[in-house]
Amino acid sequence: MIQNETVLVLDFGGQHNQLIARRVREAGVYSVVLPNNTPLEEIRSAGYKGIILTGDPQKINDDESWQYVRGISELGVPVLSICYGAQLLARSGGGRVESEGQEYLPTLASIENGSRLFKGLDENQQCRMSHDEYISIIPDGFKAVATTPNCSCAAMEDEARLLYAVQFHPEVMHTENGVKMLNNFLFEICGCRGDWEMSSFVQASVENICGQIGGKRVLCALSGGVDSSVAAVMVAKAVGSQLTCIFVDHGLLRKDEGDMVEKMFAENFDINFIRVNAQKRFLDRLAGVTDPERKRKIIGEEFIRVFEEEANKLGEIDYLVQGTIYPDIIESGGDKSAVIKSHHNVGGLPERMNLKLCEPLRDLFKDEVRRAGLELGLPEDMVWRQPFPGPGLAVRCIGAITVERLDILRYADAIFREEIENAGLGRDINQFFAIITDMRSVGVTENVRTYDYTIALRAVKTTDFMTAEWARVPLDVLAKASNRIVSEVKGVNRIVYDITSKPPATIEWE
Repeated sequence: MIQNETVLVLDFGGQHNQLIARRVREAGVYSVVLPNNTPLEEIRSAGYKGIILTGDPQKINDDESWQYVRGISELGVPVLSICYGAQLLARSGGGRVESEGQEYLPTLASIENGSRLFKGLDENQQCRMSHDEYISIIPDGFKAVATTPNCSCAAMEDEARLLYAVQFHPEVMHTENGVKMLNNFLFEICGCRGDWEMSSFVQASVENICGQIGGKRVLCALSGGVDSSVAAVMVAKAVGSQLTCIFVDHGLLRKDEGDMVEKMFAENFDINFIRVNAQKRFLDRLAGVTDPERKRKIIGEEFIRVFEEEANKLGEIDYLVQGTIYPDIIESGGDKSAVIKSHHNVGGLPERMNLKLCEPLRDLFKDEVRRAGLELGLPEDMVWRQPFPGPGLAVRCIGAITVERLDILRYADAIFREEIENAGLGRDINQFFAIITDMRSVGVTENVRTYDYTIALRAVKTTDFMTAEWARVPLDVLAKASNRIVSEVKGVNRIVYDITSKPPATIEWE
């Protein structure tokens, strides 16, 4: 067990709940996420330094959770309530929440910098609003400490009881000083010291894996990406030769990726490694499938079946290790969040499985996984590899998947990634790749009419992969990549660049 001061994040079902926990850990304070029906006595006895109430997509007046929050506010522990959580806190204290108070997108808020929550900040702050309802009457004992043009209570506090609430989202990048606000809550209000480090997480995880697996044998679903690689090395540190890594070449990998992954593990680690060539079985099952959710579920189920077959060959395998991380859980509808897309290793898993799951990274975001990898001694070039989804090129091949279309996509993607790296932008841009669309258009090549595919290029900058900004790639780099693709890749005559951020888009197209 990790013996650190801890802040509790109470999950009410919004999309940013795990991001809040991540921001707390970034500050050096350990955090745990528990559901909003956790017994009050369990919370009281845990000795949390502070409690954060999260957002939720539902309307406050349709929910009875405010009665639970009244009990939370009486525990004597500092509380920060965010968005829906702020409305719950207001309602629990006798305030009023009303509809027709919609605010979305970043909004300029006027704050009272005498509040400890806003210590050290200017009076005007850009904050991310995302709500349909608003606090119209403040509860007794509270005062408003922030307003916006459309919201008379953008933040409120009862300093005597250490209860604080903000209608906006300090955890997202669009609130420019949101991290400072959260840190003020942690250190100025909760009195935290900041005694948690990644080394603590790695050590505790290794101990937990030993306890979970014991003397059993384990398979690791290894893709070669940073998530599964860090998970594999972490489990290997815990159970050694009990682990066998299975790398499934499903025919949906990037150019030369299968050979590169095999070479990388052979040269760097003493781990049992098996490569399974399963291209035909995956492509046969995906033939004619165009719906992205069906693609993910088919791939997820087929992965499990391959792992089970390999486990049967090895005999006496009980556990399957996956590199599942927080964004996978959230976007697949875990922890009561709305489903955005089913990740093959979460929402895409079959109902019937013969292997028990071991997911040592499910509490981490991508940048935290990289830090854990460095802590475990993984080479930097492995830790900083471009993220690649488990379903591979299947979710970058819009429409039906064929060998011909996959080959076009591999070649175009390799050119784009090569030009980004050649321009020295590989570390500045967090993810960049190509997509083959299901759209064809008229073109002219060597005075001959063509009717070929359109390739879309995507590049984003992000710190957490929960929100992202499209990358402003220099036009000369895009031009060079575009010219090379239409010149070198047969079957392509048009290139487009995706300039949509997340939200409203996701990073992948499917």
